[in-house]
Formats: sequence, structure tokens, C-alpha cells
Amino acid sequence: MGSCIVLVSRCLVCLWVSLHFMLPTVVMVVEGGGLGVNWGTLSSHRLSPPIVVNMLKANNISKVKIFDADPKVLQALTGSRIHVMVGIPNEMLHSLSRSKVAARSWVHGNVTRYVFKGGVDIRYVAVGNEPFLMSYNGRFQAFVLPTVLNIQEALEKANLASQIKVVVPCNADAYQSKLPSKGIFRPDVNKTMQQLVSFLKNSGSPFVVNISPFINLYQNKNYSADFAFFENKGHPLVDGKTVYDNYFDGNLDTLESALKKIGFGQMPIVVGQVGWPTDGGFNATISKAKRFNQGLVNHVMSNKGTPLRPGNPPIETYIFSLLDEDQRSILHGNFERHWGIFTFDGQVKYKIDIGQDSKGLVNAENVRYLSSRWCVANDNHELTNVSRHVEQACSTSDCTSLFSGGSCNHIGSPGNISYAFNSYYQFHNQSVDSCNFDGLGMITTVDPSIGDCRFLVATSDSYASSLYSSIKKHWIVQWTFLLCTLTFLVIMF
Repeated sequence: MGSCIVLVSRCLVCLWVSLHFMLPTVVMVVEGGGLGVNWGTLSSHRLSPPIVVNMLKANNISKVKIFDADPKVLQALTGSRIHVMVGIPNEMLHSLSRSKVAARSWVHGNVTRYVFKGGVDIRYVAVGNEPFLMSYNGRFQAFVLPTVLNIQEALEKANLASQIKVVVPCNADAYQSKLPSKGIFRPDVNKTMQQLVSFLKNSGSPFVVNISPFINLYQNKNYSADFAFFENKGHPLVDGKTVYDNYFDGNLDTLESALKKIGFGQMPIVVGQVGWPTDGGFNATISKAKRFNQGLVNHVMSNKGTPLRPGNPPIETYIFSLLDEDQRSILHGNFERHWGIFTFDGQVKYKIDIGQDSKGLVNAENVRYLSSRWCVANDNHELTNVSRHVEQACSTSDCTSLFSGGSCNHIGSPGNISYAFNSYYQFHNQSVDSCNFDGLGMITTVDPSIGDCRFLVATSDSYASSLYSSIKKHWIVQWTFLLCTLTFLVIMF
């Protein structure tokens, strides 16, 4: 009997330890009026996901949208209580649209396995990202609705359809009009939109739209810059008796008009992406990004809504983006790599009050860097034939800050060469050979940064160790719990 009591006691201790690790103690994150961020990972030196998750929690960011279902990211989000929108890349839509088995497999591997008590709080599955974008010329359009239906059926079979909603993030170019009240969906997507929105309505899912006042300003030279911001008083848009003082509200009401015309006015709307870049182009500056994003936060938190949706703002708004990504395509402009409210290494770019009892953003902690070394142009050599080396350096690494409108555009020719060389050197993890350039490069321990032009030092790859630690902890928990269960069964029977 005494040995039995000892076994029971040990079992209870084991059970407590197991549950303690399965349900970590976390401060409850404030909802914050439906504010979240997009977490992209197109970076040559990605921060370890656990570091990013801790940064999200430290900044009281309670919602995050990711563009795929990276297991390392989802593992890090386990137990965080952060609401998550996982994504299915456009390239997967064809296969998922043709096979219910493939859809069930995707849901099992990327959703079901993470949804358990103390797991990942997945709220949405995003089918594609802007699959109706005009520049795609209908490439993905036929696959969207079949994929939506297959994923929905898979969620239903997994008993998750009531808590996880299927959505399709659409670019704002899916609808059009010069005046919000005249908004309509593009003729080439109108029928698909009617079917999609009908599904969203019936399943209780919101319409997700990505809005970009910056890109509209970038592409339209006659567009008033003031209208892009929220405190604009000088250049309003007059639509009959309605006056719009900012692009954000005007765009949302254009969508509202388009939805109303197909019979679905006043649908719940989520803004999946909206933000302002800090570098890489005219108007892409830190001061303007701060001005826009602070105005956005204040506007969303006010619950004011829009003229056509008074008191009915977007139920959630995701700022684009959390971190800079130096591997994003620059097809649309160099600014594409500079959307982050944090730098690639998790450092705050500018102070912004995001509400939620915030005292301002805080940096990521425990970020590990390579040595404080940089690659610069060697002044002891003639640099007249350096152009091909600069071209080589910028072909793989990020030199977007050097071009017109960039933060390093003003540093002169030797500085430009050094910046390109260093970008390549850091991209290749400071390997000695990557700073050769036929003898035109040299390694220095003196920071060559000039004013606002920051010469980066790459982060070290702590991915493997962090992931190993997370997996090790996970399996310790699982085996401990299993051992306790078996011990308890032995005692009882």
C-alpha cells in the first residue's frame, strides 16, 4: 500500500510537471481593437521564430497573419495565445482545388496537428494571397473557389469549421471606381466574387482585403499625398454629399458599394494588409511611415467606421509588415523590402503608440549577431573598374537603399561601393572570400555607417538550436505525460 501511495505521489508530480510545460504561464494579450501584424519570412537572415513570438508578446500584439504554414513558426506560436491566420500559397491552389484528399492532408498537417489545448490559436485559413490580382491575368482564379470548398470540407471533417474560418485575401484592385458610391467588382472577377462572397456569408467568414495607399500614391503621380494620411484637411474626395478625407475610408467604401451591388452589403471586413514602407523610394521614409501607421492605429481604435459603414470599422486590421524582408521581389519597387515597423533584426524603426496599454514598441531580445566586421572598398586600390563587382554584389544581396529615394542614396560613390560590398559580405555570413572582389574589398572593424545610412551586420543562425530546444521540450512533455498515464493505469488496475 505504501509503495502504491509513493507511485501515486510521483505520478501527480509528473502530471503537474507535464501540464506546467504544456500550458506555459503567459500574460494575457489585450485584444487591442482588432489590430494585428503580417509576419513575412522572405529574409536571408531570419530571426529565430521564438524570438519573434516573444517580441510580439512583449509588444502586446495579439494577432498575426503568416503567408504559409511554416512548422517552425507554428511551433514557436504554440502556447502563445496569439490569434493566427495561416496561409496557403497561390502555387498550391491548383493541386488543392483538384483533390479533397490533398486538402484534408494539408489541413491535418498544417492546422489540426497544432490545434489542441495549449497549442496554436488558429482563427483563419487564408486561401492564396491576392489570387485575383490583375497582373496575374487570371492565373489562379479558377482554382480559388474549389480550394475554398475543399479546405472548408476538410475543416468540417476535423470538427474545426466552427472555430477556424476560410478566407481569401483580395487585393483592392478586385474592385474599381473613381467614387466610392460607384464601386463595382472588376467584370472579369464579378461572377467568381458573387460565388465567393456567398460562401463567406454562409460560413460566417469575413471578406479580407489588402489596401495600399502608398502604392496608389507611388503609381499615380497626380494623386494627393495628403489624402493618403488620416489627418488630411486640404485635399478631400467629394462623392455627392459625402466627403472623404483619407484614402483608407474611401477604399473601404468602394468595397462596400461593390459588395452591396452583388447583394452582400455590410459584410464583416478584415483589412489583411495595410502599411507604409520606410526606405527604397520617394515618400518611403521613416517619418511618413510613422505618420501613416500612427494615424491608422488611431483611426481603427476609434471605432468610427466609414461614411457608408458608420460605427462599423473593419473587425480586424493587420499592419504590413512586422519585419523588413531583404528577399522580397522588387518588381514593383525597391520599397518592397522595407515595409517593417521593425528592422530585419527586430529593432524598432520609430516610436508608435499601438494602444493596448502600450508605452511604445520594444526591440526583440536575445538577438545574436555575427562579429562586428564590415566589408568596405579598399582605398589603396584604383576603383575605376569596380562596376561589375558592385553589380555582382547587388545581384544577390539587398542594395535597395542605394537607389533614388533610398536612405543611402546620398553617401557618394566610395560609400555606395562599400555598402554594396558589405551587403554581399553579410549575405554570405562574413566569409572571407565574399569580401575579395579582386582585391578591391577589405574587412574592417570600424562601423562605416553614415548618418541614417546603416551598414548592417547579419544575425547568426540560431534557428537550429532554437528549433531543437522546442522539439526537445515538446517530446519531453509528451513522454512524461505518457509515462504518467501508464503509471496511473498500473496503479489502478
